[in-house]
Amino acid sequence: MPSPAIPAGGVIRVSRATFDPSRLAEVEQMLRDTSTYLSPAIGRLAGLLGYYAGASPEGSIVAVSLWGSDAQASQMGNLKEMTVDARKEAEAVGVSVPTIVNHPLVWQI
Repeated sequence: MPSPAIPAGGVIRVSRATFDPSRLAEVEQMLRDTSTYLSPAIGRLAGLLGYYAGASPEGSIVAVSLWGSDAQASQMGNLKEMTVDARKEAEAVGVSVPTIVNHPLVWQI
């Protein structure tokens, strides 16, 4: 199965947070709800190659995005829909403040 090709200099941005596993259904609903405005906002950013979000029954939420460069990945830190709106909704269902790291691509399949 082919995956999106990330160019040399590309970046994998990983955001990870935690929540009480008993709130999984609320967290999954929050992810679906916030996707209605996050998806178009993120999709307008230059250099986006892919975006994925998921929640684990063990109480972990992760968002992984693929970018053409570190500068492009860093646009997410200034996206109001993410840093203000979605963060507020996430905190309302007990999701911790996320840890976010940009990882320069080393290899891919």
